[in-house]
Amino acid sequence: MEKLIFLDIDGTLVDYHNQLPDSAAEAVREARGRGTRVYLCTGRLLDELNDEIVAVGFDGLIGGNGTYIKDGSEVLLDRSFSAQQEREIVDWLQSEGLAFYLETNDGLFASPDFETEALAAVRAYHGDPDITVREAFPSLRFGENLYRDDVKKISYALKDAGVRERAKAAFPGLKHGMWGGDGDRPLFGDIGVEGIDKGTAVRMITGRHGGPEAKTFAFGDATPDIPMFAVCDVSVAMGGGGPEVKEAATITAPRVEEDGLAHAFRELGLTGPGKG
Repeated sequence: MEKLIFLDIDGTLVDYHNQLPDSAAEAVREARGRGTRVYLCTGRLLDELNDEIVAVGFDGLIGGNGTYIKDGSEVLLDRSFSAQQEREIVDWLQSEGLAFYLETNDGLFASPDFETEALAAVRAYHGDPDITVREAFPSLRFGENLYRDDVKKISYALKDAGVRERAKAAFPGLKHGMWGGDGDRPLFGDIGVEGIDKGTAVRMITGRHGGPEAKTFAFGDATPDIPMFAVCDVSVAMGGGGPEVKEAATITAPRVEEDGLAHAFRELGLTGPGKG
């Protein structure tokens, strides 16, 4: 029976200081050595995958919460907003006075005020009162054209409780999410391409590798992971996840910085008993 693992990155493979535990890297390598296919399934896009993560070795990538899907060397899906959609979203965010950034495979493009207006949310997300926006987002670019045709997702700092509902009302056909680091707090909202999430992307991969007969495992810690939990046989919420995520999961593992990923791999028989 084919086995497939789908791994979120932040709070799952790495902690919210972007630290990758050796135990997590070793668990992934051992699982792949046993013939299990392991895919990253993340909100991040290509430019946000650092060398340390890439060096672990994966069978493919679901990026941008499903807008970019790569299986081995083959790109299965590459979806972006239309230029008109993207312009309308950018204009609306600016009219609302929201600090935001555009997410593409070639980098992140920030609104002029993001460095100052999103600083509190960025520090809360990383749990670091001293981190700067540029340290937190090395791919972030400032002062560039914000009207683009390659944008897959747009994230914005939540400045008030009603902003996500206003975003949904303004763009009812698009995908609206929320993320917030440890505990899945409401720090950022995001707007994504319609009809796509981590669950639809997982189905596309499993359809190529075993279909309904495959055994699938999902690991995550935030609300964008719930759609992939719903389509996998076993779902694992990491210890730093919020209540909604843990309620949706089959089991809960310790936090990633407590070797939680390796622990869960071992408990599920994805690695040997002496590992992690």
